[in-house]
Amino acid sequence: MIASRTSLRGIGWAALLALCCAALFGLSLKVNALRSEVRETENRIVALKRETMYLETEYETRSNQQQLSAWNAVDFGYVAPNAGQYLDNVRQLAALGKPAGPGAPEPIRVANAPPDAPSVLPEMVSPLTGRPLGAEDEATDAAPVDQARAAAALDDRLGKFERDEPAAKPAKADRPAKLAVAKTVPGNVQGAPRP
Repeated sequence: MIASRTSLRGIGWAALLALCCAALFGLSLKVNALRSEVRETENRIVALKRETMYLETEYETRSNQQQLSAWNAVDFGYVAPNAGQYLDNVRQLAALGKPAGPGAPEPIRVANAPPDAPSVLPEMVSPLTGRPLGAEDEATDAAPVDQARAAAALDDRLGKFERDEPAAKPAKADRPAKLAVAKTVPGNVQGAPRP
């Protein structure tokens, strides 16, 4: 009998727990449904505000229609296009152009020089031979270039420099002194809190 009471109590607690879980699940579904309704209502409110603003603007514009037509007649003179204002092709559009009046500036034109025109820029010169690049091409076809003479001519133009002599090592006095490394004692570091 004692065993049956404890087993009935355990079954009762399990049934109560299952009932609470089912009620919690039903409650969460209800809350989510209510949240989605609130979001839909907020979206409808935003859409209605936009529509209200659009209708207010439309109403103000239409209420001022007479004022706008009066301004158009007096100040602006806008007229809807008619069939005579449309052109059939590009030639009709070009025929509408006016010739330049006296004292009008010249139109801007793109520079276009013939390919055989003489250049105003100086000719490029080879650093090895000192001759213009076009003349060097012709010379290479005629005779080979002496590399030693070309290097000597380049040396003369650029200045003399030492090639074969290695750079002398600095004397001991010229060398930088070695820096002594200070040893730190644990607990004696700058900026560290002391106990």
